[in-house]
This record gives sequence, C-alpha cells and structure tokens, in this order.
Amino acid sequence: MSAPIKLAGVPGRGNRGSGPVVWAAIIAATCLLLVLFQKVLWFVVPFLLALILYYFLYPPVKVLIYRGMSREAAASLAILLFLGLVTAVGISLTPWVAGQLADGQDVVSRYMQGGLQLLDRSLRKLEAHWTTLANARLADTVAARLAQSAGGVADHLEPILIGIMAWTPSLLLAPFLAFFFLRDGHRFQRFLGAAVPNAFFEKTLYLLHRIDRTSRAYFQGLINLTVLDTVTLAAGLWLLGLPGPLALGLICAVLAWVPYVGSILGGLLVVLVAATDFPDAPHMAYWAIALFVMVRLLDDFVYMPLTIGKSLALHPLVTVLMIFVGGAVAGVAGLMLVLPVLGVVMVIGETIGVIVTDPRLRARHRHAQALRRKYASSDL
Repeated sequence: MSAPIKLAGVPGRGNRGSGPVVWAAIIAATCLLLVLFQKVLWFVVPFLLALILYYFLYPPVKVLIYRGMSREAAASLAILLFLGLVTAVGISLTPWVAGQLADGQDVVSRYMQGGLQLLDRSLRKLEAHWTTLANARLADTVAARLAQSAGGVADHLEPILIGIMAWTPSLLLAPFLAFFFLRDGHRFQRFLGAAVPNAFFEKTLYLLHRIDRTSRAYFQGLINLTVLDTVTLAAGLWLLGLPGPLALGLICAVLAWVPYVGSILGGLLVVLVAATDFPDAPHMAYWAIALFVMVRLLDDFVYMPLTIGKSLALHPLVTVLMIFVGGAVAGVAGLMLVLPVLGVVMVIGETIGVIVTDPRLRARHRHAQALRRKYASSDL
C-alpha cells in the first residue's frame, strides 16, 4: 500500500484519511470508472492524447505568457506551430509512406511466411522427441488449420485500415481539446473553486494542484518507461545481430503502453523478424523470445514500478495487482487506463478522506453555515 500522504498545513492529521475504508473506496471507484470509460473509449483516447499534448506544449506557452503575450494568443500560437510541424512532417514522409504501402502486402506476406515456417519446424522437432505428439500429427494438423483460416493478407489488413479510418475523426479531437486546456484551464479551476464552501477552499486548491501534478508525473513516468524499454530491447537485439534494433525496440516499447497485449504483439513482431531474416538459424528466434520475456519481466516488475508506479507514489505490489484488476474489469482499455485513473482517484479519495476526518474543517464549515443563516434572518 502506498505511503501515507501528509497534507501541507495540517500538522499531525495528514495520515487520518488514508485508511482501509478510503482505499477500498478508491479501488471500487477506479473499477467503476474503468467500466464507464470502456463504453466511451472514442472520447477517452483523444482526451488522453490531448493531456499528453497539453503537458508537452505547456512549457512554451508559459514562456510566451511570461514574455507579455496573452494566454489566448500563446495557446493559439503553440497549437498552430504544432499543427504546422505535424503537417510539414506528414508531407515530407508521404512519398516514403506511399512506397511502403505499395510494398506492404509483400513485406507482410514474407514475414508471416517466415513465422509459419518457424512454427512448423518447432512443432516437428517436438514430434521427434515426443511420440504422443507424433502420433497425433500435431504439425500437420496445425498447418492445415492455419491454411484454412489464414486467407489473403489483404483480408487481414482491411479490418485494420477500416479501424484506423473509423478512429481518425475522434483522434482529431486531441489538438482541439489541448487548445482549450491551454487557454481555459485556469478558468476551469476558478469555476470549481467558486463552487466549494470557504472552509474547504484551501484543500480544494491543494486537490487541484495534486491532480495536475499526478497527471504530469504519470505521463513523465510513461516517457521514462518507454526510454528504458527501448534502450534495453535495442541493446539485446543488437547483441543478437537483428536488423534495425533501435527501430524494433522503439516500436515494441510504444506497443507496451498497452500492458500484456501490446507486449505480446511486440514479441511476435521480433520473433517474425528473427525467423524471416535468419531462416537457417531458428535458434535466433528462440533467443529473441528469451530476450523479450526477460525484458517483459523487467518491465512489469522493475521498470514500471520504478517509473510510473514511483511517479504516482504507488507501492510496486499495488501497481502490479491493479494492472491485473484493470484487465479483468475492462479488458485492453482497462490495461491502458488503470494506472492514470487510479492515480487521480487516489488523490481525490485521500484528500476527501482527510477533509471528512478533520474535525476542525467540519467545525469551520458548520460555523460558516450558522453565520450565513444568522445573517439571512437578521433583518426579519
């Protein structure tokens, strides 16, 4: 369980709100939100991308404001420069992407064929050592099943392309949302502060500050995790002699943003590359599998608790367990969202727990209510 949080300005009472009841409510609220977010994933994904863009663009916007520019103008300029940069990069990469798409079907077919050949050789080696598998004709059965279900490469690529096209309109919300986060974020904080009773105003400001700090820490931890995964995988793939180790490591690290599912896809990609580029050396694929398993173990039990878990002030045990809970409750979406949602809910729950269990704050609130009632009836 995470270390107790001591609130500034509340000496000696900072630990009261972080008991088992508060943590039970935090976990229950996290699971409920994950189920809800799974239903509105079309909005949650661009919202998260908008937050990443917000934290990326906030420093230059802050610099422009300090130099005398209004917040509205600074936010507009930052978003326009970012969109211009993305457009320029997209235009410059269009010829290369078009060439890759033209040869994409042949490349995918070649790597799929290499993977199937590796699987067939591995199964036949197992049959040579296990009479039961040989009698069951495992290799022939698996090959026949794969031949029946494989179909053409275009049949597999078409759903992916349709999914990308379906998600494109919602992803365009990200820069739109980021612009309003940059321009009107302070107004939203004032709007929330005005709705809070005066007795709890200081704690509300502290709560908003901690939510912003927690979100920033999560995304910074995610970037650190991606760098660690990329370096570790690239070093291992370079030692094995696979082509493009840095690119492969980066792709696998980005896929690992989706715990377990993304890791499996990244591992499958590395194995396909090893099996295709070294058709006469199947041990390369086996070494690639061993490397990927080792990196995944480091990622789940060392890197993630030290980066994302540490940035959210979560105990490593809580980090690992909540990943499993998120996957069980909301599938792939739960795996992606469980840690940032848990971090924000943890901040809100612990702060509310401190407020509810602080007798002085509740006494101030009751006294303020009594004064307002007295003032309202003073001239009756």
